[in-house]
Amino acid sequence: MVESVEFSVVRKRSKSAIFCHKTAFLAPEDSPCVVGAPLNEANVLAAYQCGIFPWSCEDGLLQWWSPDPRAVFVPEMVNFHKSVKPFTRRYEVKFDEDFLPLITLCRDVRAGRTWIDDDVVRVFGALFEKGVAHCVCVYEGGRLVGGLYGLIFGKVFCGESMVSVATNASKVAFYALSEALRRFDFLIDAQVMNSHLAFLGAVDIPRSEFLALNAKKQKQKSGFAKFKQTWRGFGL
Repeated sequence: MVESVEFSVVRKRSKSAIFCHKTAFLAPEDSPCVVGAPLNEANVLAAYQCGIFPWSCEDGLLQWWSPDPRAVFVPEMVNFHKSVKPFTRRYEVKFDEDFLPLITLCRDVRAGRTWIDDDVVRVFGALFEKGVAHCVCVYEGGRLVGGLYGLIFGKVFCGESMVSVATNASKVAFYALSEALRRFDFLIDAQVMNSHLAFLGAVDIPRSEFLALNAKKQKQKSGFAKFKQTWRGFGL
């Protein structure tokens, strides 16, 4: 285990020296491994590809994490809760439809309680345009009422944030994601366990196991040409 790396100390090194598998593997269990590295496309891509993710800010400095344990979902092992099933018929689900409105909703609904700011919207919006970031949007009567977004590398979906402004909308989004990806042997990275993720079926695994699995699955082809076309509806 090593202490968090201050970006001011390593800014003269190569980008790969900041975000690398060694940094992810030796990171503190429950505190950031890199502090102060700016949020930009290059850093986001380098970090996620080695199992590190941006999560929170303190004193204006962005923190990057590789926690131990790591929360994950295995899509084919996710169980659909009966209480949510009626909402799969009530709502409409679309993939990669309204990325910017969705991430903006994530920011605005939790204003003052989230690290998502204008820079996050800008950077992840740019990654969406490049086909790296993706979203699952949920609608009621044509109005966006929830969803989730994340990044895809190979056969790994790196979950970033979920939001709901209508009952169970984020759960419907997750179940749609799981339903779509189970055919492709994906791993869903859920980052850090909480009660909501546990309800949905997330499990904690040791960081070493996650990093090995993450590296393996990122090298594999996703199995589909376009994420948007993976959604065929609920087969409940």
